[in-house]
Amino acid sequence: MKKKTIYTLLITLCIIGFWLFENFYTPDTYSNPKSSDAHVVNMDFLPNSTTGEVIKHEFYTLSYSEPHEQAEWVAYELKKSHLTHDDRKRPYFIEDPKVSSKSADWRNYRGSGYDRGHLCPAGDRRFSEQAYNETFYTSNISPQDREFNAGVWNRLEQQVRNWCRTYGDLMVITGGVLEEGLEEIGEEDVDVPRAFYKIVLRKEGEQVKALAFLMDARESQASLDTFLVPIATLEARTGLDFFQKRPKSWQDKVEKAVDTSGWDF
Repeated sequence: MKKKTIYTLLITLCIIGFWLFENFYTPDTYSNPKSSDAHVVNMDFLPNSTTGEVIKHEFYTLSYSEPHEQAEWVAYELKKSHLTHDDRKRPYFIEDPKVSSKSADWRNYRGSGYDRGHLCPAGDRRFSEQAYNETFYTSNISPQDREFNAGVWNRLEQQVRNWCRTYGDLMVITGGVLEEGLEEIGEEDVDVPRAFYKIVLRKEGEQVKALAFLMDARESQASLDTFLVPIATLEARTGLDFFQKRPKSWQDKVEKAVDTSGWDF
């Protein structure tokens, strides 16, 4: 067999091998039940689930919407101790083994023009390999315009980290606005949200302070405070009851107004 033929054959086999690896190999799970640094989300501040599919991972909790093939919300705690710059090897995106129907395959995003946008940011979970890897379940991603993901959405994530450094522990609830008539991508019809939201809470003495952001899913140079809305506005837009377990008097006080006092932008 001529050298050129052998070389061509080897190249072909390498391409086939890479394609098989890319398309058929992924790890089964990132779960590690023996993890000692897990952080349980405060259940008293979780939204309701319109689907009944609440998934509790070690470092965040989510409500999965099978019709939209993504989470309707992801909730997690952010502590000062989480804000590390540990170098982590980027893992594969894999389906969430805890979702009863399995979450959407990452290949739905390929060629779509949309980023696989993290809801619980990988950058907030560098403090441990397990915490970091968990953010790569596809239940924790949503299609996002690349400039939006790297731009104003990233600015908001950085602002949340700055608040954590300044004020201490925070709770974050975030997701895409899942509504009728959304664009869909991939064989599994993953919905593309036209807007994203984020709620940030912190305790100040006996009080709880909260801010809510609602952003169209496109890049903007506007200051972050221009995206503030009352939590009640988010509830009307998303159909979620964000603090269903809190007393009505508490909800009336916290949800119906935008109060930026005590928040440094």
